[in-house]
Amino acid sequence: MAPIPTLPTRDDVLRMARSTTDITGQLLDTAGNITRIALNTFDPRDGSGAEVLRVLRQTTAELAEASATPEAQEAFYRIVETLTRLGTSGAPLAVHPVSEPAQALLAALGDSLLPVLDAVEPAVEEFAAALGELVEATSPLLPATAGVAAGALLALTPLLRTTAEVLREQSPELRRIADALTAALAPLMPLQVALAERAATAGANAVRATLPPLADLAEAAAATAKAARPVLIAGEELLVTGLERLQPMLLAGASRAGHVAREVAVRVSAAVSPAAEPGVTVAVTPV
Repeated sequence: MAPIPTLPTRDDVLRMARSTTDITGQLLDTAGNITRIALNTFDPRDGSGAEVLRVLRQTTAELAEASATPEAQEAFYRIVETLTRLGTSGAPLAVHPVSEPAQALLAALGDSLLPVLDAVEPAVEEFAAALGELVEATSPLLPATAGVAAGALLALTPLLRTTAEVLREQSPELRRIADALTAALAPLMPLQVALAERAATAGANAVRATLPPLADLAEAAAATAKAARPVLIAGEELLVTGLERLQPMLLAGASRAGHVAREVAVRVSAAVSPAAEPGVTVAVTPV
């Protein structure tokens, strides 16, 4: 048998009644504020209400007049007809037999691209991490680069404005140039199309004739690289060993060059800067 719930106490009832009264008062205050704003806005005794009503009447009248013109009606009719044609012609595409080969092509592309993406993913992640480290390392240079870019843009702005003004003034001459180029190139377009077709045919034949020798060459190069792999590894090992042996000498030379440069800078600064005033020596003799 379920337990009988306890009845609310007198304090709980008073608290709920007080909360309900407060919420009701806030709602009434909000409704009064909205009513007051509407009355102040559309009050005919003030200038704002009459002005708002006048603007609304004028706007609706102009919209009605503009939409009643034959041009607007024709435009609306064309829009509706275009949308109807798109709906009637585009709906059968989803169930058309041509869509099945397209879906099969998309599925094949997706199946063939997934292994490529899986193979490239580690390299892409590594490249992104290295790029992030490079950007973080070069972050002190970013403000200077941004300042240089902003200065370059500010310097180019007057040039662009002057160029635009000159081109705007010389628009008839530009139109003449465009007409002359069109008249000169129009007869050449059929010839260019024929040449492009011949070039495509020749290129396809060249690719067909070149691919087998290239495949043989690639196989020979792969076999040679496989055979010469120990020699290459030994050469890399020798190069790395040489660099490791040269590193202390390079570091010592760089340190020595930096020390000499600092000494030269100190001497040059001392020679260029004005001589310091002689100091005053005060001797104190005990009594």
